[in-house]
Amino acid sequence: MRTTVERFDNREWSDEQLEALFADGFPAFITADQDAKRYIERVRDWFPHLDIVLVDEADAPVATGWGVPIRWSGDVGDIPAGYTGTLRRAVELYEVGEEPDTFVICGGVVHPGRRKGSGLADALIVGLCQLADTAPWPRVIAPLRPTLKHLYPLAGIDDYAAWSRDDGAPFDPWLRTHVRLGGRVISTAPASQTMTGTVAEWEAWTGMAFPATGDYVIPDGLSILHIDRAADLGVYVEPNVWVRHR
Repeated sequence: MRTTVERFDNREWSDEQLEALFADGFPAFITADQDAKRYIERVRDWFPHLDIVLVDEADAPVATGWGVPIRWSGDVGDIPAGYTGTLRRAVELYEVGEEPDTFVICGGVVHPGRRKGSGLADALIVGLCQLADTAPWPRVIAPLRPTLKHLYPLAGIDDYAAWSRDDGAPFDPWLRTHVRLGGRVISTAPASQTMTGTVAEWEAWTGMAFPATGDYVIPDGLSILHIDRAADLGVYVEPNVWVRHR
């Protein structure tokens, strides 16, 4: 499939196009990260040039991704705690006017009807990495949300990231795609995001009932959800895997 890359805000997209693109993107609870909400509007205002879309021959959006610039020494010990920590570092760096040296890929979505055999995931990753070339920023990293981790929510993220197939490639398809394109796993982010909500909110987000205090496996959850009925609170901590492209 031949595609072109452009800024997401270069034009107006119809509701139908956006609904189709994001139809199978992320679970509803992904927006329940209260700390991330403190930064996301400033990220959108300050870094729209780092939000790209792939457009097919019919002028339809078929993939999209975005990221933020930060300063990072290159040492694993200096890497942000995960997705939310990345947003915080990007916003704080911008506010003090310091120059970034690292591009962090924060998210990517491929149209659910265009995933198999289209090469769009590869094209999206390449397009995002190329954003660093124009800055130029010498490093590109990403806190990845592994595609199949939700099938193994009880497995620790360190163990999961180390799983491999018989050919030595990473077990997880999303990690495997990044590694095939030159990325390498450098660390994990056990607490990349923390999502909180009331019991009723979690029941709405998951389609489940939580009749008692305890730990629950939830649809699309990469780890477990802890429900505290007395406090009317559910807390879910999501892990990610850090990959470095350059």
